[in-house]
Amino acid sequence: MRLNMKIILTTINASYIHTAIGLRYLYANLHEYQHMTCIQEFDTQSNLQDSTEKLLADNPLIIGIGVYIWNARHVHDLVNLLKKTAPGVVIVLGGPEVSHMPFRVDFSAADYIIQGEGESSFYLLCRQILDGTSPVDQIIPAQILDVQKYLLPYIFYNDEDIKNRVIYVEASRGCPFKCSFCLSAIDRSVRYFDIEKILSALELLWQRGARKFKFVDRTFNLNTDVSLQILNFFLQKTPPYLVHFEMIPDNFPDELKEKIRQFPPASVQLEIGLQTLNENIALNINRVLNFEAIQSNLTFLEDETHAHLHVDLIIGLPGESIDSFGENLDRLVQITSAEVQLGILKKLSGTEISKHDTRYGMTYSDIPPYDILLNDLISFNEMQMMKRFSRFWELYYNSGNFNESVRLLWISDSVFKSFFDFSVWIFDQTQSTWQISLSRLAELIFCYLTDLKGMDHVFVADTIGADIMKISGRKLPSFLRSFVSKVPETHSLRQKDMNKRQIRRI
Repeated sequence: MRLNMKIILTTINASYIHTAIGLRYLYANLHEYQHMTCIQEFDTQSNLQDSTEKLLADNPLIIGIGVYIWNARHVHDLVNLLKKTAPGVVIVLGGPEVSHMPFRVDFSAADYIIQGEGESSFYLLCRQILDGTSPVDQIIPAQILDVQKYLLPYIFYNDEDIKNRVIYVEASRGCPFKCSFCLSAIDRSVRYFDIEKILSALELLWQRGARKFKFVDRTFNLNTDVSLQILNFFLQKTPPYLVHFEMIPDNFPDELKEKIRQFPPASVQLEIGLQTLNENIALNINRVLNFEAIQSNLTFLEDETHAHLHVDLIIGLPGESIDSFGENLDRLVQITSAEVQLGILKKLSGTEISKHDTRYGMTYSDIPPYDILLNDLISFNEMQMMKRFSRFWELYYNSGNFNESVRLLWISDSVFKSFFDFSVWIFDQTQSTWQISLSRLAELIFCYLTDLKGMDHVFVADTIGADIMKISGRKLPSFLRSFVSKVPETHSLRQKDMNKRQIRRI
């Protein structure tokens, strides 16, 4: 049992595989209070009463909780449980979901709310509470400080984290762009950590066995010199490993391209934020599109590197109709076979997206994740259909389970129109977008292509079978056995500890 743990840092992660880098930053910067502090993480599947019991086991004085869009309602319930069972415990909230007004989840039961970066503010608040000089105001605005003064958190990933979970890393904070839907646009200066300290921390994590790194920098390739040093670090290592970067689409100088070209298969994943390819819509959300550079860079990454690409489009942007969105998707699928993540616009407190509410009739849910319900061009019913479109696109196109067979849907027609019709049909059959097995997904697309589109049963069965059997250890769905010309052999494409989705898309 831990003794004298007077401060507990906790959050509710989206799933077990995630780790909370924010908690570790707070812990690293608690100075003389670190010895009386511990980190406890839960996930959205955790029982809140069990979590409450664990948090209170050491009779803590202070509990700090990280609040995000995916856990806001869970945290609301957790705070209320803590206050009912241990009313004397001081509850301090922090994180993106409480850093900007208005709050759309009631956090009034918390004692304090730190808005913005908390490394310094949480330490100072703990000192005041422990000294008996607690502040009167509930809301504590944090200041943006020099990140090079922060102590780094990476030694506080434990062995279980390194073995089983994603290790989050950052080389910078902030974003120079001002996209109206994004919280990162609020901090328009980019502040870099000491690169030598970051590289030393990466080396220590590597020596401890870490092989999955996700950089949370919004614009990893903004500073080419920093990017190259980090890329060189990984290029000097022996695979297998997987490292993820979020990059802006129009800044790939030759030296950066050359480094990315050197990464072996299944080792690097790049997230490219496009959001829209419509120039007028881009202006509405404060983005500037250089389509020529975007197309050139995506073509390079597709044709000349082994990088796994993940590009983003958003449904529901102000002024963008379904037809305009469909044109974006058609255009994008023509120039890249990357994963295309179809996000639903969300209205986050603190962003500038609200300025479009009246002009474009933007209406959002008040329940996290605050997704759009309708606007002047897309009705509620149509938006529901687009949300189902997004989900089925994830299951068929992005999953990598149906690489070739999904493309049979649009052999001679619009990608968007073809998949939209398919998604409407699937929902009519299933009345669900969740918990559909791989075999059932295969059966659905087989029936659609053969019964409704009139395609040859053997040809479709062979295509679907080859897709499914791409991963070793799988069995051919029983309904396909009477149609395939031969049972395809499974392949051994999966490398140990590699990203399965990447492998499926090779």
